[in-house]
Amino acid sequence: MFITFEGIDLSGKSTQARLLYDKLVKNRKKVILVREPGGTLISEKIRKILLDKENSKMKYITEFLLFSASRHQLTEEIIKPSLKKNYIVICDRYYDSSTAYQGYGGKIDLSIIKQVNRIATNNLVPDLSFLIDIDYSENIRRRELSGKSHDRIEQKEKNYYKKVISGYRTLAEIDKKRFRIIDGKKEIDNIHKEITGIINKTKK
Repeated sequence: MFITFEGIDLSGKSTQARLLYDKLVKNRKKVILVREPGGTLISEKIRKILLDKENSKMKYITEFLLFSASRHQLTEEIIKPSLKKNYIVICDRYYDSSTAYQGYGGKIDLSIIKQVNRIATNNLVPDLSFLIDIDYSENIRRRELSGKSHDRIEQKEKNYYKKVISGYRTLAEIDKKRFRIIDGKKEIDNIHKEITGIINKTKK
């Protein structure tokens, strides 16, 4: 089973991906957790370029192609081989992130995004995708509470993030069979229970 977690920065998706991984490990399941961009030696090097604040002049197409290159490496080196060995693969972001961020947010033609996504993933589609949904005001509130410095992508403007959020919700609406929208404002434990409940039902 291939499970992905999506959502804007500070939505809590990474926390939920980790909690699910820990739960499955505890239950003695064969499971692996990876992240995007990253997950392989090559992909982690690409990640550093993508998030580096010094690369403020990076164009959306450049950004998208770098994400896609990282994704292809992760898919072929880690995800597909693990699925063939009957592992449950949990991925913190996958190609829906590119559609939301560089497509809806960066205004790259969605037909181009779709075509490159297919190439980067070699037509691999997640079995289940969780959208941990929060609005922009909640994102700002969490940024202020965290006190952490923002990477290059997190520094983008308000209108951009609103388009990304709207894009994610549109994607979930289009593909209701694969997506499950989770209210990211709920308590962490309650979200985790909701997710595990959905997975248990899906297996049946």
